[in-house]
Amino acid sequence: MKKISTLSVLLLTAFISCTNSNNKKESTTENKPASKELKTRKIPNINNAAEAYFSPDGESLICNAKFENDSTYHVYTLKKDGTDILEINKVGDDACSYYFPDGKHLIWTSTRDRLDLPKGNYSNPKDYPQGAELYKSDLDGNNVVRLTNNEYYDAEVSVSPDGSKILFSRQIDGNLDLWVMNSDGTNEKQITFTPDLQEGGSFYMPDSKTIIYRGWLKTEEGKRGMAMTIYTINDDGTNRKQITDDNTGTNWAPHPLPDGDHFVFVRILPPGNFEIYMMSISTKKQIRLTYNDAFDGFPVVSPDGKTLSFSSNRDAKKGERTLSLYLMDLSNLTL
Repeated sequence: MKKISTLSVLLLTAFISCTNSNNKKESTTENKPASKELKTRKIPNINNAAEAYFSPDGESLICNAKFENDSTYHVYTLKKDGTDILEINKVGDDACSYYFPDGKHLIWTSTRDRLDLPKGNYSNPKDYPQGAELYKSDLDGNNVVRLTNNEYYDAEVSVSPDGSKILFSRQIDGNLDLWVMNSDGTNEKQITFTPDLQEGGSFYMPDSKTIIYRGWLKTEEGKRGMAMTIYTINDDGTNRKQITDDNTGTNWAPHPLPDGDHFVFVRILPPGNFEIYMMSISTKKQIRLTYNDAFDGFPVVSPDGKTLSFSSNRDAKKGERTLSLYLMDLSNLTL
């Protein structure tokens, strides 16, 4: 999720939004589409939004957005044509959200029940909102069930494809780790124990066992062009594998494809250009998907693997830092 917390939508202007002079040259295994970007369109009617995730049928999206009457970002759902926009929560500051695979429920992050705590900042890991909790609701935002209850930061949430597990990040005493729990909020279990590494932005692969995520060294936190690495791990905490190998580069926001091998993610290219790539876990080959000097981030692939959702400021007016939602047609992409 982003999440940005997930990392939040504000990550664009936060700790990794600066140039990275240490990024390596583009991979020699990269395949560039002859026509550059595939067919892409902006989703209308929602002009300040990010971190959009598909519904199980691929027809709707859930995201963080801020409209004119909003004082902060809240969770919204909408059809992918920009219609049927619905605000899910109206209280507190919201962040990462996701659909349950049953297509009947949502999960989302909010500070709605901990307004007594300092507001915090979803874009600053040193000031993440403590008391950000996870909630489950119906598709219309009704029948809200609070799943976590503490004074920690619980966010960057997603659900396993089989619907049995909820995956999220929790920050305790400044340490960010991955946690899982049952879909009803029971049996919370920490799966990473790495005081030197900050893990988050995690998603289950199609097998509902393997998790893909990004991590950064705590000693590097807040530095310009902060390096990030993508890993996989089993949801019992075993078999951690490093997937990206340019350890001085920024590899961020991975999200799996339904084939169980590929994933999309963000790389920062010199002198500070956020671009979206697709990578094979088995072969390590990469395909560049976006070609734009603007920020392109938060990539997510639809359940059928045919559409990419991403957030970008490519059409923003000069000086604006708002992001909008875009869809790219991947149906003709050869992997």
